[in-house]
Amino acid sequence: MNSKLDIQFTKPFGPMIAKVSIPTELVDKLNIYVDEIITNKKKIKELDYGSKLAGNVRQEFKLEKEFVTTSGWGNFLTNSVSVWLQKATNKKITKFQLLSSWIVRQYQNDYNPIHTHGGHLSGVGYLKVPKNLGEYSQKNKTLNKNGLLSLVHGSKMFLSESTFNIEPKVGDFYFFPHYLMHTVYPFSDSNEERRSISFNANIDDDIYNVYS
Repeated sequence: MNSKLDIQFTKPFGPMIAKVSIPTELVDKLNIYVDEIITNKKKIKELDYGSKLAGNVRQEFKLEKEFVTTSGWGNFLTNSVSVWLQKATNKKITKFQLLSSWIVRQYQNDYNPIHTHGGHLSGVGYLKVPKNLGEYSQKNKTLNKNGLLSLVHGSKMFLSESTFNIEPKVGDFYFFPHYLMHTVYPFSDSNEERRSISFNANIDDDIYNVYS
C-alpha cells in the first residue's frame, strides 16, 4: 500500500515536511461523517474539542476511534508516516500511536493563532476550501495570505527562510513534527466553510529521541 501513496517531500527550513494526497474516496467518507456529526446535537457535544485547542474558529471536534479504524483514516496516517520517516531518518518505525484526530471548521474572520502540538508528530489536511478567500485591501501585496497555513521555524537568514506558506487544497495533507510552530490566517468575502483535519501521534521513542 505504501507504494501507492502520492507523497512528496520538501525541506523549506529545518525539518522535512511530507505532502500526501488523501484518496478521493477517503475525503468523501470524512466529509459525510462530519456532516452527520454536526447535525447530531448530543454527539457534537460529546466530541467537542475546542477547549483543548488553540483556534478561534466556529467548531472543533474529535473523530471517534471506531470511525478512524473503519474508515481507513488510521491506516492512511500510519502508512504515510512510515514512508515519510523512512525517507527522513532512514529508519523504520514499529510504533504508531494515534493520540487524537480532529476536525476544524473555520469560517470568515476565524483564525488559528501561532501554536504547536503535542505528541511526536502532527499534520493537517483539507476537506473543504472556499472558492474565494478574499483579497487584501492593498492590492500590491505579492502574497495574499488569506486562509493560508503558515509553518514557522527559526528565523530568516541568508539562504534560509523562516516560514513556509501553504495554500489549502482539498485532498492535500501535510505531515510535520509536533514542535513546528504554525498558524492559519483568517479569510474574508466568503460564507463557505474551510474544513480541515489534524492529528497528533507518538512513534518509537528511540527514533524520536535523537539525544538518546
